[in-house]
Amino acid sequence: MTTTVDATAMSGKLEAEVELHCSPAKFYDMFRNTAHHVPDRTPTHIKAVHVHEGDWDCHDTVKFWIYTCEGKLEVFKERVEYDDAKKTVKLNGLEGDVMKLYKVYNVIYEFVAKEDDNGEGKPQGVAKLTIEYEKLKPDVPPPTKYMNFVTLHVKEADASLVKAA
Repeated sequence: MTTTVDATAMSGKLEAEVELHCSPAKFYDMFRNTAHHVPDRTPTHIKAVHVHEGDWDCHDTVKFWIYTCEGKLEVFKERVEYDDAKKTVKLNGLEGDVMKLYKVYNVIYEFVAKEDDNGEGKPQGVAKLTIEYEKLKPDVPPPTKYMNFVTLHVKEADASLVKAA
């Protein structure tokens, strides 16, 4: 994980990459077309997801997530954006536990395939993870614990998608 700003800055970006052993296209499809199955794929981290406004597969749908971060049950309401060409999902934070700390909180998942044929059991691509944030107060830490959560969530989903294949 890399941080592009210092901890005292009011806004910044955290970035990480996770190797994917399942197809990046399959991973993107899980978020894009079957988000209601994410809790089945990552039961350790995601407890439930509900559509609050719109439809499951629509751009600008508002979803309500219930998840566990560092052993604490939390909620997150977001508006989703999809970029099918880049296989990117952007969750724009609206309400929830993280919004008590951050004025802006966006999570971006980009699923990128490897260009070479790696063979069975080797990584097929990467998930590029980004959290953009703006703190409400100077003493709020960067959302490192949430980047750890997102990273673990992606790893668990990857393992589940590989096992289901």
